[in-house]
Amino acid sequence: MNSTKTITVNASKSYDILVGKNLITDLGEIFIKRFDKCKVAIITDDIVDKLYSAVVERTLLEKGFSVVKFVFNNGEKSKNFDTYSQIVNFLSENELTRTDLVVALGGGVVGDIAGFSASTYLRGVKYVQIPTTLLSQIDSSVGGKTAIDLEAGKNLVGAFCQPELVVCDVQLLCSLDQKVLEDGFGEGAKYALLDKKVFDLIKDKDFSMQEFVYLCIDYKRQIVEADEFEKGNRKLLNLGHTIAHAIEKLSSFNLSHGKAVAIGLDFVLDSAFGKGRITKEQYEQIKSVLLNITKSVDKSLCPFSKKQICECAVFDKKRSGDYISVVNFYGVGDCRIEKIKIDNLLGQFI
Repeated sequence: MNSTKTITVNASKSYDILVGKNLITDLGEIFIKRFDKCKVAIITDDIVDKLYSAVVERTLLEKGFSVVKFVFNNGEKSKNFDTYSQIVNFLSENELTRTDLVVALGGGVVGDIAGFSASTYLRGVKYVQIPTTLLSQIDSSVGGKTAIDLEAGKNLVGAFCQPELVVCDVQLLCSLDQKVLEDGFGEGAKYALLDKKVFDLIKDKDFSMQEFVYLCIDYKRQIVEADEFEKGNRKLLNLGHTIAHAIEKLSSFNLSHGKAVAIGLDFVLDSAFGKGRITKEQYEQIKSVLLNITKSVDKSLCPFSKKQICECAVFDKKRSGDYISVVNFYGVGDCRIEKIKIDNLLGQFI
């Protein structure tokens, strides 16, 4: 798959997701076909800024857009009210209006906080996602979830707000540090368990990265269209995440999201085998295939006991009263949302 592909999401509003190579060098051309000339506020972090801001600014200026830029410190610890306040004040100081655009240029943290800022500034301005990591391309940039963190946990303040456009330039993945790429594959393993197409693709160690990104996004597109506001099957995308978010919080966010998800998926698979939902042969085959993309991740990275993790997980946003929704695994492409009492959460994994 060499040419750019377009995935159209038909949610509360329709928008396109472009998946291709060297797209940011043509960003001005992409924008001028979709938007009137306006002011563009680029929100990015200090690492991505050094890598990609110059080319993005240049291509936008060449097509007659004006550009302003806000840069914050890289990392999950910046996804808070303080950074959010700085961003919306920056938008105000630069007189952004509802006819202008916010561009989230970066990974998941940038996308989440820039999207949340856009969703709340002037009660909502248009924004575009340009995800620069594998994790953000296949997951957080798609579907309209925006958020910031609280001390109590991840993504506890946020809004559903669909972007105008998502531009996934898979060429950017070539410049990623190996650890950052592996982080994305941790999230990608979730899609491999949810969708047989993704699972079958990664059986080949030399699979196409562009096809991998495309298939993951297309699966999420189907889920978002059917359940935009996470009332039902969108919760399937939380596979492994109840455990992962607890591990991240216990580690003070020093363990990355993708690695935490990969560990969470290990818990889910162990539970599925231990509870008789899958056979030993299925278990071993699935683990073998997932190793093609998660070989650097193992549960020894997690120093916390199952009891500690489950005690932390009961504060997850998927809790409702004395119950919490968990996603249990019954086979590739067969994951089920099940409500259990919070007192029984530990029993899921022992």
